[in-house]
Amino acid sequence: VQLQASGGGLVQSGGSLRLSCAVSGITFRMYSMAWFRQAPGKEREFVLSISQSGDRTDYADSAKGRFTVSRDNAKNTVYLQMNSLKPEDTAVYSCAARYGPQTFPLPSDWYYWGQGTLVTVSS
Repeated sequence: VQLQASGGGLVQSGGSLRLSCAVSGITFRMYSMAWFRQAPGKEREFVLSISQSGDRTDYADSAKGRFTVSRDNAKNTVYLQMNSLKPEDTAVYSCAARYGPQTFPLPSDWYYWGQGTLVTVSS
């Protein structure tokens, strides 16, 4: 199983980035997907998740109104659109997959993980 996150980089405060996570080795449409992030010196935290079909989503308070998750089951890819970025959004963003519902914000509930992509937001 491979989850390959990409799209990170350096962006100014207020800017936007779109992350992608390409998945292989599992039947993608049967897995919920999530994005987590880990800032330096902090624990990994839930950002948002999306159900197998994409009809249900869950967002952390920090992501509501600024971030959007979507998926393309034909391309085995999940996306994270981040707008109005703030310096406190600086972190390594990782995608994760679990078989079943998406409403699980704990990292331990997610089975497969990608290596992460670094997002740095400058002030």
